[in-house]
Amino acid sequence: MRKKIAAANWKMNCNLMEATALLKALNEKTFSLTSNQSVIIAVPFPYLLLASEILREKDQFYIAAQNCYTKESGAYTGEVSAQMLASCGISHVIIGHSERRQYFNESNAMLAEKTDAVLKQHLTPVFCCGEALEIREGGSQNTFVEKQISESLFHLNENEISNVIIAYEPIWAIGTGHTASAHQAEEMHAHIRKVIAGNYGEEVANQVSILYGGSVNAGNAQQLFSEPDVDGGLVGGASLKADDFEKIINSLP
Repeated sequence: MRKKIAAANWKMNCNLMEATALLKALNEKTFSLTSNQSVIIAVPFPYLLLASEILREKDQFYIAAQNCYTKESGAYTGEVSAQMLASCGISHVIIGHSERRQYFNESNAMLAEKTDAVLKQHLTPVFCCGEALEIREGGSQNTFVEKQISESLFHLNENEISNVIIAYEPIWAIGTGHTASAHQAEEMHAHIRKVIAGNYGEEVANQVSILYGGSVNAGNAQQLFSEPDVDGGLVGGASLKADDFEKIINSLP
């Protein structure tokens, strides 16, 4: 049975005081998570150890980095390696978020390297994919997302792909005024699972958790998570409010 996951992506938000307050607020809340449910908190690099310390006794909670570099070490000023993250006890890394693709020109080939770097350190990649509005309006979203996944992930073996979490981000539904319905989310998630099954078989495909990352909030989480192929959410703005994120966590099936 695949994991049901509520993942928070803080992006580049919160100063130290705000981050501490938010983490403490989450730590004070009581959750009754099953062994099949988990929470991932992806914070900016300066707060990784802080988050690990404050949430250390929170069962089924994991700390994630929002990015890493392809190399293990070397003269790459300003970069952070998966090896460094592993040495700090970090368990998950977001790979290929739409903002990284857009603002930093991260290609499918580079994301394949990042995925390899993360898996080499026995960390879990949260691999992001998704299409912009013009692609959705042109009706080529399935082909576009399939290309992202195949070029970045399909060099992996069955065991490796089973340890990847996929997050589908309809970029056109994030801060644009457009809203993706639960049906549209399920439609793409089912397609992604079908694509994985076509390459690795249904048994492997059914092990991969696929999260939805299009403006998930406390009001729509339960409906989204009720869809058969939606295994949780990658949450942006709503994860910066402890009460809202609590409701999202409690919406996990």
